[in-house]
Amino acid sequence: MAEMIKLTTPLTDEDVMKLKAGDVVSISGVIYTGRDAAHKRLVECLERNEPMPIDVKGQIMYYVGPSPAKPGQPIGSCGPTTSYRMDPYTPTMLEQGMKGMLGKGPRSKEVVEAMQKHKGVYLAAIGGAAAVIAKAVKTCEVITYEDLGAEAIHKLEVEDLVCFVAIDAQGGNLYETGRLPYAKD
Repeated sequence: MAEMIKLTTPLTDEDVMKLKAGDVVSISGVIYTGRDAAHKRLVECLERNEPMPIDVKGQIMYYVGPSPAKPGQPIGSCGPTTSYRMDPYTPTMLEQGMKGMLGKGPRSKEVVEAMQKHKGVYLAAIGGAAAVIAKAVKTCEVITYEDLGAEAIHKLEVEDLVCFVAIDAQGGNLYETGRLPYAKD
């Protein structure tokens, strides 16, 4: 197994540029949740020349709508959602300084190009491992867009949230190269 790379948020360009598709990473620090409705609102703020309600510089956005917490727990199950729904908003978020995205599934060509231009990384969490991922969450707080319920933007403090680099800032893409050994000629 590959050596695990430990990352602490906020991420820097240097943090992102050392990552390669296939690397296993452990994230600690603050990350934010957000799905398509929240991303749409963030981009609309920028279109109106208003500040976004969160500063995304150096941050990771986790594409998740967590379930309610059980008593004594900071969060319920929190598995990744399919990331392509955020693709229309991702280039703008990367322009604003966002450094990482955490979700599942492939991304569009435009997102991969924006990641290369703005030094971003796409991390993938394992679908179906929502309860395990929740164990890495130490605190959870709704920050904005409370009316969106589970899809509101939450601030999570995580410790050793394990995932892997699906697409790196150089364009290395596991969704393309990972299937090559199994392809039929």
